[in-house]
Amino acid sequence: MLEPFLVSTATVFVAEMGDKTQLLAIVLAARFRQPWAVVAGIFAATILNHALAALVGTLVAQHVPADMLRWLLAAGFFATAVWALFPDKAEDGPATGGKWGAFLATTIAFFVVEMGDKTQIATVALAARFEAPVAVTLGTTAGMMLANVPAVIFADRLLKVLPLKLLRLAAAGIFAALGVATLLA
Repeated sequence: MLEPFLVSTATVFVAEMGDKTQLLAIVLAARFRQPWAVVAGIFAATILNHALAALVGTLVAQHVPADMLRWLLAAGFFATAVWALFPDKAEDGPATGGKWGAFLATTIAFFVVEMGDKTQIATVALAARFEAPVAVTLGTTAGMMLANVPAVIFADRLLKVLPLKLLRLAAAGIFAALGVATLLA
């Protein structure tokens, strides 16, 4: 239970650095000036989105032969490693309306932006690998929060300090290592 949680937390934390959802967190924090409502919206969207992704991953693991699953998972991790090398753009996210408040706008925006995102795909793959959907969901959500809460709180100063290219390379390295580990398991 601890290994799936820690691997999931670290994987999503690093993958989220410089990702479009992190950029969206910064934009929402600047727009609404209600950091805790934005943080709560990120948490609500992430826990729901990643729980669904972990469920899908667990179902795939139960219905796909082990050898085929191993190759599919490794291919997924390698593809995500390549994907992590390319920067996301803040304008990729949906427009958010202020009439429902910071919490609801953030929840909707994050849920939609996470659909098909590398962290959601990683959640599916991690859940399939570990067959521990609760630990993976909690871990990927923790990784998302560890990456995004500081982005919300320190939005203005954060982008001046972080070398996003280096973080993307680190994320790609972690996903590639997960691919290799999956093949060797």
